[in-house]
Parts: sequence; structure tokens; C-alpha cells
Amino acid sequence: MTSRKGILLLVVCAALLQAQTPPAAQRARTMMEELRSQTGSPGLSAAVAVGGKVVWAEGFGLADLENQVPVSPESRFRLGSISKLITVAAVARLAETGKLDLDAPVQRYVPSFPEKGHPVTPRQLAGHLAGIRHYAPQDFQLPVRRYERLAEGLAIFQNDPLIHPPGTYLYSSYGYNLLGVVVEGAHGKDFGAAVDELVIQPLELKSTLLDDPARIVERRVRFYRRESDGTLAGSLSNERAIDSSYKWPSAGYLSTAGDLVRFGSAHLRDGYLKPETRSLLFTSQRNSAGEETGVGIGWRIGRDGAGRRFLHHGGAIEGGRAFILIYPEERIVVAILANLSGARFAEAEAQKLAQQFMETD
Repeated sequence: MTSRKGILLLVVCAALLQAQTPPAAQRARTMMEELRSQTGSPGLSAAVAVGGKVVWAEGFGLADLENQVPVSPESRFRLGSISKLITVAAVARLAETGKLDLDAPVQRYVPSFPEKGHPVTPRQLAGHLAGIRHYAPQDFQLPVRRYERLAEGLAIFQNDPLIHPPGTYLYSSYGYNLLGVVVEGAHGKDFGAAVDELVIQPLELKSTLLDDPARIVERRVRFYRRESDGTLAGSLSNERAIDSSYKWPSAGYLSTAGDLVRFGSAHLRDGYLKPETRSLLFTSQRNSAGEETGVGIGWRIGRDGAGRRFLHHGGAIEGGRAFILIYPEERIVVAILANLSGARFAEAEAQKLAQQFMETD
């Protein structure tokens, strides 16, 4: 049993730690505790980088309900569609070296992909302008299976006609799966190895890796969903098992909030990507009518209520919700991760978190 003196010591230590915490971090902590309560997520993790340096990272709640394992800054969550940005970084590196032509037909890199009556290019795939379909209801009934090669997963959609000729915006995760096979063809290695060489290792993202269900992954959180009507009144259960081997490029990565803000920060400095490449990623593409889509090469582009430009992407997947947001002029990057399907947070919450670190303490 803990003695009264021991309890007093713990209280004093906690008070000292709180007193030493910068006000911005205190505000961020309060906000994230409220967000976890609002979403009902078992666990949540968040991090902030300013000027390329991680200034705050913290975990909240539980990574594993059954074993009462708390979330820590090292806890690995599913990224869902934020994985697309990792794929885009690999595409950008290959384009810089001339190994990948953004405007070449995809058949140059994936000869087995059927012709569609219109040229389909990596640039279009990265901007969701290729006309390739997204998930259909029947896709969620497919059996869970392991794909030994990423290209095998293309069979799910590759024989379907384009939804429309290239040039009209249509969000497509399948388009990104094809883009991942393009990376393989351009690089000469399988997708995971190519991304490790082009993205993970250069940026020292030591906690970012493929969500392989067969692999023992330290600090991988458990994944949950809420039964009933999806409200906080519903009971929590384990999310169904999935195997993302057919969709590594579009939704297949695990990471920490800290790694995510380091990844985002690398897009704000010279050294990893050339300035002209960064500009390409962060400039909206246009549809066939010449209108901006609000999406560059992968990254989404917006302005907040104060007129500040920001870049962002979210991810929603079985047992996970993720969001990354960059204020490029302010050089602030934030990331929020949760281990609950359908946890609701997006631009507004990420902007609010970033703003805690814009205020003068």
C-alpha cells in the first residue's frame, strides 16, 4: 500500500512538473484531454514541431484496454490515408532524380496495367484526377487475405472502366495503390523497400513502418470501434482484423505523432526536397476546366479563418483516425492520432492545436 508520505511526494512531483511545463504545452494538453473525451477514443497521441524541432509530444488514455497499457509518445497508430503523403514523398524523390516522369503513361512503369482509352499519369493519380474509382460497397465484403506482391491487389479494380476521363477530381485510394506500383517500377524494388530508402531512412523516421499484421511491432496500439449507433453511448469492441498488403501506398503505414511532425517539417526546409519540388507538392492542380482542385501532389491546401495558408491530410481506417497539418509560413506542424474507428477530428482541431503554439506565452 502506498504510504501517505509517498502519495504526498507524488502530488508534489506532479505539481513541479506542471509548473515547469510551458504554457503552450499546458494548453495543448488540456485541449487533447478534452478531445479524447469528446471523441470517446480509448487512446490519443499528439505532437507539435516548430521550426523543425519537436517541441511537444504526449500520449493520452490507453493503447490497449485489455492490458491497461497507456499511450506514450512512442505508441504507433494507423495512419490511414496519411500514408498517401509518404507515397508522394517517394514519388517526389524519384521525379527529382529523373527516374519517374510525372506525365508519362503509367504503363511505362506498370506494363501490366490495362489501357483505359485515355492516358493515365502519375501526376493525375497523385492529384485524384485519373478517373480511377474509389472503394465500392462490395469491396468491403472481400475476404481478408495476404497479397505477396502489391501488384496483385490491382486486380480488385484494374479491369473496371474509368469513372470519367482524366481531369475531373475524384478521390481514389485505388489510384494511390497503382501509384505505389509505379514507384516499384521506377525504383526497381518492392514498395516497402523503396519507401524505406527514399523516405524512412533519410528522414530517420524510426517509428514509421508498414502495418504488417504478421509482424511483431513494438508499441503498436490495439484498434477499436464503437458498437451501436456510433455515439459515445455505444460499447467499445476490438476492430475487425485487416490486412493492408493490397493498400500499403494508400493506407498501410503505422507511425507516431512525433514521426509525423518530423516528416512534415522535412517539407519546410532545404535538403530533403528541392524548393521547386516542394512548390509542386503544395500547388493546387487544376481540373480539365482549369479550376483549382485544392489538392497538389497529394497534399491538400487551404486557408484558415485568419487567412493563413495551411497544408493538411487526414486518415480514417479500421481502428484509427489521423490528421497532419502544416502552417508553412509559421513553420508549425501538428499531428493527432487516435485508435478508434470514426473518431471525429480534422482541420478545426488541428488548427486549434497549432494556434496554441502561435500565441505568445
